[in-house]
Amino acid sequence: MEFVSLLTKLLAMDAAQTTRSKRILSIDILRGLVMIIMALDHTRDFFHIGAITGDPLNPDTTTGMLFFTRWITHFCAPTFVFLSGLSAYLSAQHKTPGSASSFLAKRGLWLIFVELAIITFGLTFNPGYNFLILQVIWAIGTSMIFLAIFSRLSYKVVLIVGLLLVFGHNLFNLFPAPADPDGGLLLKVFFTASGTVVPLSGKHFIYVFYAILPWTGIMFIGYGVGYWFKTGYAAEHRQRNLFIAGLFAILVFISLRLINIYGDPAPRKEYHDLFKNLLAFFNVSKYPPSLQYACMTLGPAMLFLAVTEKLNNWFTKVTSVYGAVPFFYYVLHFYLLHTLLVIVFFATGHGTKEIVQVPFMFRPAIFGFHLPLVYLIWLAVVTSLYWPCKWFKRYKETHRQWWLSYV
Repeated sequence: MEFVSLLTKLLAMDAAQTTRSKRILSIDILRGLVMIIMALDHTRDFFHIGAITGDPLNPDTTTGMLFFTRWITHFCAPTFVFLSGLSAYLSAQHKTPGSASSFLAKRGLWLIFVELAIITFGLTFNPGYNFLILQVIWAIGTSMIFLAIFSRLSYKVVLIVGLLLVFGHNLFNLFPAPADPDGGLLLKVFFTASGTVVPLSGKHFIYVFYAILPWTGIMFIGYGVGYWFKTGYAAEHRQRNLFIAGLFAILVFISLRLINIYGDPAPRKEYHDLFKNLLAFFNVSKYPPSLQYACMTLGPAMLFLAVTEKLNNWFTKVTSVYGAVPFFYYVLHFYLLHTLLVIVFFATGHGTKEIVQVPFMFRPAIFGFHLPLVYLIWLAVVTSLYWPCKWFKRYKETHRQWWLSYV
């Protein structure tokens, strides 16, 4: 409790110095769109009949619709991390270098705490916290701490380091893992984590799904791209740069995928079937985010930013609501989905003996529905969160409490 109290005081002191900036609509539109799509993947995890027992991206066993349902959500995490870096640059323009760095470090610590205490419980509904799950919020939090250090230098240094991390971290796939268990664990956590399990005791474990530095590289690139969005930068130059960078990333993805030598820990598998070959071409590695994965997802994201800057219609107005309060939406949607899961669990005749599962309670392996109903649940959940998000967006615009800078 003393740690929480101290962290709260530090956050309040720092947030009191922050100045609000005018939101950029294209960023909110893109962020809102990926938040909506992200909920589809989590809905599938909780409610799809084969989510626990099958791999939706395996060309040998999947269907086109199931593959697409999982694949389209690949765009969410890298775009969200990229935009977090971009937003960090814009936020820093209204602070001194010291206060901007301090804010990033404190927000990073706060996000790690949220991942462990709030998101983990929303995912597992396990009051004993036997399984601590480190995912995208953990990756963003740790990356912000690194950004707090490197941003004191210059945005160019941050951008160069980001590019080196994204383009170079797959070099570790070419070498055998260290024989030393501690060295191997550090390598996994920082570079190659893919479901790494760290035992804390006989009954408590940490699941590290997101390696730190590959995601840090994506955030650093977003921070560097933030320079194009600073006040006074010509809109036509920004749009041109985003278009060129996005197109370049897509071409790198296609080239590396065709060469099939570098940029992904699992080389593309070839089939004697056109459809399976098509699926295999886009089946790149997310854990950790390979170079091919980053190029495949960030390329279209930058193109999207380039073409939506002046877009304003009913769709952009709806998506920007979610994008303006992403953290609020992210936390809320997990608790809503898992609460709904509990209701469906009992409504479909499952008993108390099936509650305790690993790692998600109320989620037996043999449970769930087919994709059409999963999509209906997803749409219902996203729609029901629109009004709370709209209310909170308005609340943030009309209030100045210190904690709003962290939510």
